[in-house]
Amino acid sequence: MFGLGPTELIIILVIVLLIFGAKRLPEIGKGIGGAVREFKNIKKDIKGDSAAERQDEEKTSAGKQETSSIEAKVANKVFEQVPGVKKVMDVKKKADKIKNIVK
Repeated sequence: MFGLGPTELIIILVIVLLIFGAKRLPEIGKGIGGAVREFKNIKKDIKGDSAAERQDEEKTSAGKQETSSIEAKVANKVFEQVPGVKKVMDVKKKADKIKNIVK
């Protein structure tokens, strides 16, 4: 999952808790849960559709391109629907930069 270890996840969760407070965490959890559920449903639909396309090599490459575009759409939807995801991703990027500098 994004190459995050347990330590990074705990740090991100603490930062999210500090930024949004305990009152908004259930709301954020619902948004993330809905986005993950939607992503899984789309992934399942793509797998079902792509099983028939695997017979033809050209269709397979088209399916991969379609999959990546759908994944991008789902990711954008998650960023739009779940409050604070952009801030969390920015904090993660900054933490990664600091981690690389410290190494």
